[in-house]
Amino acid sequence: ARYRMASDADEAHLGRLSELINERIDALGPKVAKTATPAQLLAVVALGLADELVQAEQRRRELEHVVRDSVGRAIARIDRRLADA
Repeated sequence: ARYRMASDADEAHLGRLSELINERIDALGPKVAKTATPAQLLAVVALGLADELVQAEQRRRELEHVVRDSVGRAIARIDRRLADA
């Protein structure tokens, strides 16, 4: 599908984003593509992308917590060794 839009964003970046959207629509299958309106297709893709974003943010927070704990423990070990030296 082709859409017209005005944006200050880089054209190549917008092209990659539109390819992603089209790939997601294609992944829904031909039956869905034939029966759903373009707005419905875009809504389903948007929900899928939003879900992925929420999950990625949750994973990022969890990883950040693990890294902070690991770094904190490493600093504590270094501090103990420096104090013993």
